[in-house]
Amino acid sequence: MVQSLDYLKETASQTAGPYVHIGLIPKQAGFDIFENNFTNIMADENTRGERIVIEGRVVDGTGTPLRDALLEIWQANSDGRYNHELDRQRKGEVDADFRGWGRTGIDFDTAIYRFETIKPGVVGGRNGRDMAPHINFWIVARGINIGLNTRMYFDDEQDANAVDPVLNLIEQTERRKTLIATRDDSGPMPVYRFDIVLQGENETVFFDV
Repeated sequence: MVQSLDYLKETASQTAGPYVHIGLIPKQAGFDIFENNFTNIMADENTRGERIVIEGRVVDGTGTPLRDALLEIWQANSDGRYNHELDRQRKGEVDADFRGWGRTGIDFDTAIYRFETIKPGVVGGRNGRDMAPHINFWIVARGINIGLNTRMYFDDEQDANAVDPVLNLIEQTERRKTLIATRDDSGPMPVYRFDIVLQGENETVFFDV
C-alpha cells in the first residue's frame, strides 16, 4: 500500500558553497590532490587559430565582484567545429590539439577570472543558419541555486553578430550588448574583456538550456 507523502516537507535546497573550489579546482584552493588538474589554459603551440585571453569579473546585484564563483567554458575550434562526436557539421575539421573546454575560479586577490584559449570560428546552426563566433559559459557560486548559462560574443565580429540567430532572439536589443566582449590589443596576446553581471540594471542575458 502506497502511503501519502503529503506530510513530508520539501528538502531544503543549497547553493554552491565555499567548498566548491576544493572539490572542483582544488589546486587553486591550495590542495594538490589530482594527478591531472582541470585548467583554464586550453591551447598550446600546436593548437590551430588565434591565441587569445578572456578575462573579467562576476558581479552581484550590489556591484560587488564575487571571489568564490566557478566558471566553465566550452567552444568550437578555429574552424567552427566542436571536439565532440555529436558535432556532425560538414564544414571544418576537428583539432586534436584542442579539447574546447576549460574550468577556472575567480582569483582570490584580484577578483578576476581568466582563460587562455583560441578565438572560435563561425559555427553551423540549425536550418542552415550560421552562428557568430561565440563561447559558452556556465557559472556557479554561493547564492546561485542553479548554474547560469550564457554566451560571449566578440565585438570585432559585428557583421556575424548582426545575423546571429541566438542574439536575434533577444527582443530587448539594448540587452544584447551584455553578451559582447571588448578586445584589447595592448598586451602580448589579445584580451577580450567580459564581465558577467548577475543582477541589476546591466544584468547579463542568461539562457534556459
